[in-house]
Amino acid sequence: MTAPFVPVAPSPRPGLLDIAPYVPGKEHAPGVAKVFKLSSNETPLGASPAALEAVRDVAGALERYPDGQALALRQAIAEVHGLNRDHILCGNGSDELLGLIAHAYLGPGDEAIVTEHGFLVYPIQIRAAGATPVTVRERDLTVDVDAILAAVSERTRVVFLANPGNPTGTYVPMEDVRRLHAALPKSVLLVLDAAYAEYVRRNDYAAGIELVSGAENVVMTRTFSKIHGLAALRVGWMYGPKAVIDVLNRVRGPFNLNALAIAAGAAAMRDRAFAEAAADFNMLWLGRLSAALTALGLKVTPSVTNFLLIHFPDVDGKRAPDADAFLTARGLILRGVAGYGLPNALRLTIGTEEANLAVIEALTAFMEG
Repeated sequence: MTAPFVPVAPSPRPGLLDIAPYVPGKEHAPGVAKVFKLSSNETPLGASPAALEAVRDVAGALERYPDGQALALRQAIAEVHGLNRDHILCGNGSDELLGLIAHAYLGPGDEAIVTEHGFLVYPIQIRAAGATPVTVRERDLTVDVDAILAAVSERTRVVFLANPGNPTGTYVPMEDVRRLHAALPKSVLLVLDAAYAEYVRRNDYAAGIELVSGAENVVMTRTFSKIHGLAALRVGWMYGPKAVIDVLNRVRGPFNLNALAIAAGAAAMRDRAFAEAAADFNMLWLGRLSAALTALGLKVTPSVTNFLLIHFPDVDGKRAPDADAFLTARGLILRGVAGYGLPNALRLTIGTEEANLAVIEALTAFMEG
């Protein structure tokens, strides 16, 4: 008689070990005295002075639990954007909110649609929920609404749409987003990830607030990690139908935002002048860097965000990994995006003036060498 199988250690749920862990951009250049980290889309201007002051004010009461409803933060967001605070949910970065959506609305046998070069967190959370990610092709590094609609099946429960996209920097006009939503079954939740919305200055773009306000199956997520400079505190927010917010409130942690994050986020949200200055600075250098790198013979995908996707020649010694090594040796850390299906490209975050000029100088030497 065969002895029964006895596990020798705890086993995770089937499928979890098939998930490729998320790998963030590198931070270090060994042996280099001065390093410019341009790999994580962090703002070069830091956080608002008002946010820093708010953190100092709260730091003297760290023994107290934070407000589990993040009321001050939700109120600030509601005031600035003209929203009902009962339709706002805050989280430990927008990553947590994306995970909550996956775990609340997906399960074994379900499908969720993502796009070819979309944020890698989407398929991770989909698989973690036991569901299946369905990846659709993009067109010219831009989301193809018709390809998404063609992939919808009776098993589709969620569509994740990064707009603008990361790492491409491209965007879908709001007219096409509305067309996508109108053609989706009412049972499918459309998730608009607008992490870079504050940087976009195009008349045909919208983050999705009006669409969410008039629908029961659309949510919009945003972050404080980019233009607001609060990446270290992990602050994100979602605007959605009351029914969806109610579901997610049932499954989130009771104190999922710390007190420093709540205070800093509320102050940063109200400091509109600081955010506008950051957007102005970004717009200036987005144009300058695009022009300078294009003049070197590099292809740069037109971007509406705070980063550029740079494509390198398919020539020995001039490919993206070669450029990455060359730049790193000079203290310039960019983001390799092979994991996004772009092995011959690097993503460059708009940095300080010093960092931006150093990138231009280094890539000039690389291309001429």
